[in-house]
Amino acid sequence: MSEQLLDKIKNCANLPSLPSIAVEVLELAQKSDADISAIAKLISKDPALSTKILRTVNSSFYGRGQTVTTISHALVILGLQSVKTLVLGFSLVSNLSKGKTKGFKHLTYWKRSLYGATAARVMAQRLGMVQQEEAFLCGLLQDIGMLVLEQVVGDIYNPLYDSATNHTQLVEAEKRDLGITHADVGGFLAAQWKLPPLLQVPIRHHHSADEVQDPALKRLAELVDWSSHCADVFVDEVATQAIACVRSIAKEKFSITEAACDETLEEVSRKTKEVAGLFEINIGAGVKFEDILRKANETLVELTLQSAHHATQLQVQNQQLQARVTTDGLTGLSNRAHFDEFFAEQVARALASGGSLSLVMVDIDKFKSVNDTHGHPAGDAVIKATARLMKAATRKTDLSARFGGEEFALIMPNTTRQQAITVAETLRRALAATEIPIGPINIPVTASFGVACLEP
Repeated sequence: MSEQLLDKIKNCANLPSLPSIAVEVLELAQKSDADISAIAKLISKDPALSTKILRTVNSSFYGRGQTVTTISHALVILGLQSVKTLVLGFSLVSNLSKGKTKGFKHLTYWKRSLYGATAARVMAQRLGMVQQEEAFLCGLLQDIGMLVLEQVVGDIYNPLYDSATNHTQLVEAEKRDLGITHADVGGFLAAQWKLPPLLQVPIRHHHSADEVQDPALKRLAELVDWSSHCADVFVDEVATQAIACVRSIAKEKFSITEAACDETLEEVSRKTKEVAGLFEINIGAGVKFEDILRKANETLVELTLQSAHHATQLQVQNQQLQARVTTDGLTGLSNRAHFDEFFAEQVARALASGGSLSLVMVDIDKFKSVNDTHGHPAGDAVIKATARLMKAATRKTDLSARFGGEEFALIMPNTTRQQAITVAETLRRALAATEIPIGPINIPVTASFGVACLEP
């Protein structure tokens, strides 16, 4: 699918093209004897572009101490590389923002692009990287492949884009359904435009930085990847996961502490609003990172409480399931299977420790006649009454069980023969003194008891 799709993209008549002024500036800048005055003259021919560049240079985003009034001055102050990336950025955004189609969330796209671009430059500045302008442009264009895919295969891509709850899911869905990602398409487009590798590689590999061999380009690709997750912080409805991811990457890749990372995100939230104005893109009122963080923390607390509640429910359910597996339904005593398991454990323990183990067996007398004379509900009442007495005589270390129909057992660890006989006789007398009310009459009940003991 990826090869077919790439062919379709190559043959697309409406593929985004590099603005002519950007092409001319790139050609002039790539010459070894680049003429600064010629480049300044070329840019100055486009009043709108010149105005944007001068506004940007004089904005707090750059924080220059002196006012720059001409493009020539801007080239001297910022350098050719910085002005070149500004020309590329402004001219491309101006062209791309015009071609809006229905069904694609263009506002979200540009909002995400601007936050990503600002984050890339702010972090590059914090890290002392030389390629701060390239980082900004890569951050701005990192998702341009999305615009291409929407234009070429919008009928497939738009539902896929809408179904993804976050950017990471979108990339996975692109791989699964298209066999290619928007990063691959963006890299292909950058190559078609003959952009330098310093821009091509980070755009193509901002989701696969580990594949980049050149250390400098890999560093820039990692930075753009980080900026992508930063954009998620300001775009995702719930930013809890995105904030955790941004902090993790900052620590792992750039040795930035959580506090420093949060400071960077706060700076990004402040500066993106200004950048949006410079690019004449409306991203709304903007939102402070501290507000996003507070909401994320509230969500995290809520999720933690829900998880704790869910864990408690699971624990209760497990206990209930365990009780159903090991308990006799009629009497509430242990069932035969649990008796067999517990008895085997206690025999092994007694043999290993040299302790004593006693077993009391109980069989209700003439139980069949109770059922035959008074009915099975009466028989159940007799069984329940016997079970209550058994349960009352059971210590924490003992186990009382329904052994069979009208048969019961009491396992008593660390109990001598005489102690077990005393318990059995007490139970026998208590049961004999009990009469079970069945309708208008009381039924007397007796049972036979036997004791066996494993002794040292």
